[in-house]
Amino acid sequence: MVRKKFFGFTLIEAIIVIFVFLLAISAIFGSALILYKTHSFQWDQIVAVEEARKGIETMVREIRMAQFGEDGSYLIEFAGDKEFIFFSDIDGDGRIERVRYFLAQTNSKTLTQECQSSEKGGSCLISFSNFLTPGGVLKSAFASISVDGDLGSFREFAEIYVDGQKLGEICKSGCQDCKGQWQGTQTYDVTNFALDNSILFSIKATDYVDPSCPYSLKAKVVFSFTEDISALSHEFKKGVIKPVGSPPTYPRDQEKISVLSYFVRNQPPIFEYFDRNGNKLDYPAPLKEISLIKVYLIVNVDPTKPPKEYEMISFVNLRNLPEK
Repeated sequence: MVRKKFFGFTLIEAIIVIFVFLLAISAIFGSALILYKTHSFQWDQIVAVEEARKGIETMVREIRMAQFGEDGSYLIEFAGDKEFIFFSDIDGDGRIERVRYFLAQTNSKTLTQECQSSEKGGSCLISFSNFLTPGGVLKSAFASISVDGDLGSFREFAEIYVDGQKLGEICKSGCQDCKGQWQGTQTYDVTNFALDNSILFSIKATDYVDPSCPYSLKAKVVFSFTEDISALSHEFKKGVIKPVGSPPTYPRDQEKISVLSYFVRNQPPIFEYFDRNGNKLDYPAPLKEISLIKVYLIVNVDPTKPPKEYEMISFVNLRNLPEK
């Protein structure tokens, strides 16, 4: 039998050589891919740690210079285990901002809308929809409703409906015609109506309300809600509200939120608080007893892979505490 040869090899030998070569190439590429993924993950971890480190440095600096808010608020508003709210001039513009650092387990927002009618016995509508964070679950919702208009007698008032169901009445007494400011404010628990991520308010004037202001009715709905976003609880965030108006206020619906780190893995508290004698305070910490704050972050891009989590600890003394 004659065996064909290819460049000095028999066909079988050539096939074996090619097979071995392919195995070697596959092994090389496989090793290279594993090495690339490992180094890529390590690089992601380095970047995540560096971003968190810079965030802590900024946070410590801002907390250290905390001072009273422009609306007269105490320099600390809230001191929880994974949320801390204070007032500080963080951008050096001479205005005091409301600053909130928090791990995204719950999130609170306030939305405001107004409407008006120029018809006798008219009505107007206000709706809120898609207000929940994707993946968020509503915990509570409240609506604070105010009105103005031709509301000066016992027959001139407004009825409040939500999703077609009557909630109550506003300005049935105690309001004035065309006062030019919000009156009769009422607050309602509207949690059950907002569970579907949508809610519709209808404010309807009685037939005795006419357009003498020149509008007949104006309404304002301040819709506030709290949502559970524990599915996103690895996001450590910063919220900032600048003061507006005179006298100054801090509108919650104007909070600008940024993410400092997507990979914070704290089960232990992020914030711990101590009094002037070094005694640890319980949560929520009594604001006027806080003198020293411990900040503790655990950062890890993926806990299932090495390297292990990275821990960062800082302590900050409040410089502008009032004298006792």
